[in-house]
Amino acid sequence: MYNNWSDLEKACLQCEKCGLCSGRHNVVFGVGNRRSKVMFVGEGPGENEDLQGEPFVGRGGQLLDKYLAAVDLDRKTNVYIGNIVKCRPPKNRDPLPEEQEACIDWLRNQFALIRPKIVVCLGRVAAMRIMKPDIKITKEHGEFIDKNGTLMMATLHPAALLRNPGQKPAAFEDFLKLREKIDELGCDVAKQ
Repeated sequence: MYNNWSDLEKACLQCEKCGLCSGRHNVVFGVGNRRSKVMFVGEGPGENEDLQGEPFVGRGGQLLDKYLAAVDLDRKTNVYIGNIVKCRPPKNRDPLPEEQEACIDWLRNQFALIRPKIVVCLGRVAAMRIMKPDIKITKEHGEFIDKNGTLMMATLHPAALLRNPGQKPAAFEDFLKLREKIDELGCDVAKQ
């Protein structure tokens, strides 16, 4: 466990704990306000993220940014965004359980340094790994659970919304619930 961001990031950027390192262009460490009380977690980087070294920068990321803006949030100002795995799985497949296991300590360390009050899991893979293995995201998205003193919510992955636009209103409702919870808890870092 690293006690500061610079040591953690330096070690993560050199990681070779699993085979994903062999095909990466960049380790996608994370982005945002490291003092935020709201942390978003996705499953892993896609092609654009791998090339740019930042999570959620492709079409799905643009949609995420729109949802964030609609509830007065911003990826640089008042949230932090990370992934379960920091290197792109081939052809954007789901990260394998052993890849998730090899990489999860980086995310745990980020969590320990941030100490968020709210964690939002973006998509099924993140929700199953972070919240509970049997989560049914199409039914349970938008519901908050308390896990060891941290509120957690799953929402539909932005890439899934691009494939199935009919789910966009449901995902937007999740972001409205998130905004309500942030206001209720008084944990908007940009307003402190």
